[in-house]
Amino acid sequence: MKKILASVGVAFGALRVNRMRSALTMLGIIIGVAAVIAMVAVGSGATARIQQQIQSIGSNLILVVPGSITTSGIRLGSGATVTLTEDDAKAIQAECPAVAVVAPASRGAAQVTFGNSNWATGIMGTTPEYLTIRDLTTMAGRPLIAQDVESSSRVAMLGQTVVQNLFGDADPVGQAIRIKNTPFTVVGVLAPKGQSPTGQDQDDIILIPLSTAKRDVLGVSRANARAVGSMLVQAAGPQMMQQAQEEMELLLRQRHRLQPDQEDDFTIRNLTEIFAAQEGSAQVMSLLLGAIASVSLIVGGIGIMNIMLVSVTERTREIGLRLAVGGKTRDILSQFLIESVTLSVLGGVAGIAVGLCASALISHFAKWSTLVSASSILLAFVFSALVGVSFGFYPARKAAFLDPIEALRYE
Repeated sequence: MKKILASVGVAFGALRVNRMRSALTMLGIIIGVAAVIAMVAVGSGATARIQQQIQSIGSNLILVVPGSITTSGIRLGSGATVTLTEDDAKAIQAECPAVAVVAPASRGAAQVTFGNSNWATGIMGTTPEYLTIRDLTTMAGRPLIAQDVESSSRVAMLGQTVVQNLFGDADPVGQAIRIKNTPFTVVGVLAPKGQSPTGQDQDDIILIPLSTAKRDVLGVSRANARAVGSMLVQAAGPQMMQQAQEEMELLLRQRHRLQPDQEDDFTIRNLTEIFAAQEGSAQVMSLLLGAIASVSLIVGGIGIMNIMLVSVTERTREIGLRLAVGGKTRDILSQFLIESVTLSVLGGVAGIAVGLCASALISHFAKWSTLVSASSILLAFVFSALVGVSFGFYPARKAAFLDPIEALRYE
């Protein structure tokens, strides 16, 4: 232990002799560690943001929408005709064991007014189950209830964006708004959800009972008054997603009387898989940014090797004298190795501080979400220490195995 402490003291003494050179050598490690921390923070922030957005759309979510059909040889696009009904939603709820909740919905857009204020927003006609599927909570007033749908009540729940544009800081609960000149009473305010993974403002919405939406706002299909624009389905669990899709596909084909050679007239989309792919892309980006930043650490390690080789050359006579008076090979090896590790560790500590500051500045000025984790800091620090050992070993070994006679004669 005493020998190690003595070697550390000698190493610090040698580094102090050439302070500027030591500082410039550490600069490569500082930049490398800071770059790794900052780049991983940017990638981790993007991944965390996508995870929040995935959670905001709801858990175990499956979307069922009308599909494409072929009429007289003409293939119409998806959603070109009405193929889903409220009765389909009830059948799915009753006959698909892997399905927990189903919410039929019809969506449109309308101009909404309150006093002298007006705002164009999305109108979602749906049932109370929609709130459960989307993990929507009420921050003021009450949610939609089954009685609102059964009685076609003119009641509405407002998203935060709508509240801000119509009411500002005033309490909207109990106030009367007009949607397409039809009066509605505000019964509740939705808690904020933020943007969806596709960048859509999830708070720019008004929820009203499905029956009321058809009768007073969005209208009904002439072909089928029970038709809906889509169905949101929540599977009984993450492991039940595939089973729920298969059960719904089989049931809807039976209900729509589709022959084996006919294509589905509906489309089932597993939104969780789509957004999970985006999350995977963000994680790959995080690893890529970290890998690119790690190149800076390798460059810093090369700088340490270069300086240590120069130091061995400058101190050849000193090394020869130590070996001549009984110094052991391992002592010389440890001395130069400790110098190398000291440079990299000090550079790593300074790099961590710079990396934390850089992450904060990126978040503040670039408005990017950054997330600095303890694991990334530890990884960068350990990597910097390994760089010191790896790139310092060759110069240390070269110094330790010098011939004492040749070293003493070195000019």
